[in-house]
Amino acid sequence: MNWKQAYRSFYYQGAPEPADLELRHDETVMLTIDVQNTYLKPADDPAEQARWAPFQERMQEVVIPTTADLQDRFRRNGMDVLHARIACQLEDGRDRSLSQKKPGWNYLLLPKDREDSQIVPELAPKPDEIVLTKTTDSALTGTNLRLILNNMGVKNVVMSGIFTDQCVSSTVRSLADESFNVIVVEECCAAGTEDLHRSELEIINMIYCHVLTSSELIQIMAL
Repeated sequence: MNWKQAYRSFYYQGAPEPADLELRHDETVMLTIDVQNTYLKPADDPAEQARWAPFQERMQEVVIPTTADLQDRFRRNGMDVLHARIACQLEDGRDRSLSQKKPGWNYLLLPKDREDSQIVPELAPKPDEIVLTKTTDSALTGTNLRLILNNMGVKNVVMSGIFTDQCVSSTVRSLADESFNVIVVEECCAAGTEDLHRSELEIINMIYCHVLTSSELIQIMAL
């Protein structure tokens, strides 16, 4: 099964196959969302550490190496690699969006200069690469990304990052609403569980984006 049949939700069962993708190098960028130190450090509580073990394993064995490889392929082909991360401008986090102030797992206080808010070393931005700092789930809503992409003549955005069902999905939907063509690379994303990851891909696929494997994207773009 290839990308034209995979990850179909209830709404797209039996729908016609999408057209072949045309992703010109001069109109396509790669954007990686929120792969930051805070999400890769083991939890203090042993029970929480065990609960998150599958996520950590996927990140270390699949998401990070596959994303790093794809970023390098973009760079070698003279294409732009962009980065976005969650961080607040103020130490007390007053500038955060409401969703990041609510109690619970999603409560985030990540001052922009603190170590846990930085992008993981394996995916660290290279010189002259754009890094966006956001206080919202969507990288489009919370930054000037829309203006940047329009100024650069971008039509296609290749997405990677975490979490599939949260900031990745929010960014995908925002980009689609602005009529950007969005590609989500399956192995370059992760959610808290594999079920959440797959379910969200089925929800957003074919409506807001196309979900491809890294090998499919590499073949289509001749990377």
